[in-house]
Amino acid sequence: MQTLEPPDTHHFSAAIGWLELGNAAEAAVELGQISTAQQDQPDVLELRWLVAAEEKRWEEGLRIAEALLQRAPNRSSGWLHRAYALRRVPAGSVAKAWEALLPAFDKFPKEPIIPYNLSCYACQIQKMDTARLWLNRAILIGGKENIKRMAMEDPDLEPIRDEIRKL
Repeated sequence: MQTLEPPDTHHFSAAIGWLELGNAAEAAVELGQISTAQQDQPDVLELRWLVAAEEKRWEEGLRIAEALLQRAPNRSSGWLHRAYALRRVPAGSVAKAWEALLPAFDKFPKEPIIPYNLSCYACQIQKMDTARLWLNRAILIGGKENIKRMAMEDPDLEPIRDEIRKL
């Protein structure tokens, strides 16, 4: 896998800076100046996905996530980004996000965000026992305090918020 070199590294860094400042449009401009040969480099794809997500361009985000899965199948982020976008594209749904993310748990058993997101999706499709199971898996992997803190703020887990509070 190729790594970025100047001037692409400069554009990449500038894009990160713009995104951190909350200016996704300028980040996109910088990403657009990265050489064509490096546009499908996994780090560039990751940043392009973040820009698309920030601007709520979910169909583009889905295409980018799928490209990331192709280019870097050993990164859990491609699986997570694809599921996140599948939930939000016009023809998408929480159920589609669930189906897309479920195989990722076996591939990345130490990544706590995968069972956490599966818990969120299960909760939203009214599978409460399954939601609890996945949340417990996330806690085992990611630590009780970290996961509980996220879960207490997450609107997807509102239906089981009282149980989360008691953890």
